[in-house]
Amino acid sequence: MTTVIMRTTARAIVPIVLVVAISLFFEGHNLPGGGFIGGVLTVTAFGIVYMAFGLDFLERGVLGREVDPGKGASRDRVVLAYRRLFAYGFAIAVLSGLVPLVFDRPFLTQTFVMLEGVPIYDHLEVASAMAFDFGVYCVVVGGLLTILSVVGAE
Repeated sequence: MTTVIMRTTARAIVPIVLVVAISLFFEGHNLPGGGFIGGVLTVTAFGIVYMAFGLDFLERGVLGREVDPGKGASRDRVVLAYRRLFAYGFAIAVLSGLVPLVFDRPFLTQTFVMLEGVPIYDHLEVASAMAFDFGVYCVVVGGLLTILSVVGAE
């Protein structure tokens, strides 16, 4: 049983953690950060929600998954969805590295486009490396949410 203080703190902290995770994801191809740390921070936010409100709330309320308490089949579907996210992320990361080979460039070669007038950032460099970072992000989130669900169900 969690306390009111824990739940109130979680409501205040989780949005901040998610904003920092998104910021690190977008800045990661030039500065420290990227898909890995963005994914870890995203799962950290989910972990805080899990500690404050429970695994069923996390899966039903936050992720929109149907979970019937006491039924292993619905829990298996949730874990399967996380594993799918892991597999799709892995595929995206590998394919983003192979695309330059089609253009006779070395593996994982990147290019970029500058976007001007972007709110908050003013200008934003969108690099092809962001596809790789997104794949890594999906791998980290899918893998760690799988672990969180399996271990949390015990």
